[in-house]
Amino acid sequence: MMEREVVRLDESSIDDVIELEKTCFAYHWTREQFQLGLKDGAYVVLGVRDGDALAGYIAFSVIADEMEILNLAVAPVNRRQGIGTALLKCAFDICKMRGVVRSFLDVKESNDPALHLYKKFGYFQIGKRKRYYPDTKEDALLFRHDFA
Repeated sequence: MMEREVVRLDESSIDDVIELEKTCFAYHWTREQFQLGLKDGAYVVLGVRDGDALAGYIAFSVIADEMEILNLAVAPVNRRQGIGTALLKCAFDICKMRGVVRSFLDVKESNDPALHLYKKFGYFQIGKRKRYYPDTKEDALLFRHDFA
């Protein structure tokens, strides 16, 4: 696997992020959700490019000493290349610099690649939300990670 450069995305990348979301998720964020979050600094969006195309991105928020992963997506053609790992590692580095002590996320219980990635980074399940996802009515598994 080649080393991937992770860069911070801003409002100029919203179209690319939305296209990637549509490719990866049946239920995806709106342009307004991305614009509001980026404009007021409510969350950080990091990305990896493959040429001109956005290969993957992660969006997360940091409030006080807690991080929440909001979305992580990798284009189908770019999966299994270490992009998710690179994105999550960079997000963790930012969080450590900001003094974050724990992280939370939810994930579809059928999303085995995501579950594998998150467990590799030390996330552990703390709960379940029944029929949480609007597109599939699938349960959400709630995970937490404690930074050392």
